Formats: sequence, structure tokens, C-alpha cells
Amino acid sequence: FPVAGCVAYRGFFAREDAERHAARLRAEGHDVHVYGVAAYSTLGRFDDPLLSTFIGYAEADLARLVFHELAHQVAYARDDSTFNESFAVAVEREGVRRWLAATGRDAQLRAYLESRERSRVALAEIERSRARLEALYGTRLAPEAMRERKTREMVRLAEKLKSIPGFRDTVPNNAFLAAHATYTELVPAFEKLLAKEGGDLRRFYERVKKLADSGQRPS
Repeated sequence: FPVAGCVAYRGFFAREDAERHAARLRAEGHDVHVYGVAAYSTLGRFDDPLLSTFIGYAEADLARLVFHELAHQVAYARDDSTFNESFAVAVEREGVRRWLAATGRDAQLRAYLESRERSRVALAEIERSRARLEALYGTRLAPEAMRERKTREMVRLAEKLKSIPGFRDTVPNNAFLAAHATYTELVPAFEKLLAKEGGDLRRFYERVKKLADSGQRPS
């Protein structure tokens, strides 16, 4: 795209348009994961409004969303969605934690941290499945045998996620795994970078902007 560059996902304003596009991809034999998003960023080129569709969110959820989208205005790496989304997730996590602690919302902070722990458990299961599938896809199995092994792994992951709130209805496939990787793969590296800067967000942002401009990733 002219402004955003190459991105790992595609957005639509109408679900029907997304489903039509998904149907074409499925007909070509691709895995597809269609999901809704509450907001998007114009990377600071326009004013991004607070919409009626999410203004009634719980306070922590609304703060998380605002921190995430504003992070895209701070730094943006062209052609690297994993860099951009992982950075924004790292910012939202730290931002919500600091905001709830600073404003004395202790009960909400506890609930938020508990939710983070549930997500951590789910993401650990997802990462284990990704690792097993990566090993599988690197073999020379016949396509039919590989598809059968892939199906078994996806069924196993779905069973693991059924007990975790927020993931109970998940029907995983390659597209689902790729979407989660886009938003989480580099989060630990960004959190490590923030720690190296002593938690100073201004210094952290400067480091991230230099990485984005140079086409490098945090390690």
C-alpha cells in the first residue's frame, strides 16, 4: 500500500467484503482467519476518533486500545507488521499497567494482570503448536500425510484452548497462528529493550524509532 507498505493482514470496513475476499482465498486452497478489530491507526496522518463502537468498553480495555493505536504514531517500520504490532502490544501492556497503578485502580489492575496471565498460557500453547508445525512443514512428507498431521495438531490446539477464557471457540489454522505471531512474536524483545532503558519510555521510543528507520528488529 502507498503509505503503510506491505502488511501481513487486510482490513475491510464491511464484514461482507471481508468474507467475500476470504472465500476467494479459501477457493485457492489457503487457510483464512477472519476477525473483527475495534480500531485502526492512520499513523498520525489524520485524527483517529474515539468511536461509539468501543467508547463504552471497560476502562482498562479502552485504555489498552488507545495506548496500542497511539503507539503506531510513535514508530512505524514500513513492510514489517510484526515489528509494528509487537511494539504496540508492548506499549499497551506497559501503559495499562502504569496507568492503573498510578490512578489507584488496584482491583482493575489485579483483574488486568490475571487476564494477561490467561493470555500468556494460551499464547504458550499456540507457540508450541507453531514450533511443531514448523518442524512438520520442514519434512519431506507427502502432501496428504502432511495435511493429516497438520489437522491433528490443529485439533489438539483447539482442545487445549477450550479451557482458556477468550479462546474457547477458537478454530485454529495457519492463518490464525500467523495472526497471533504478528502481534506477539517480538513483544518479549521490546519489553527487554524497555527494561534496558530503565523503564524510561522516552529513551525506549527513541531506540525503537531508530530500529524502525534502519529496518532492524530488537533482539
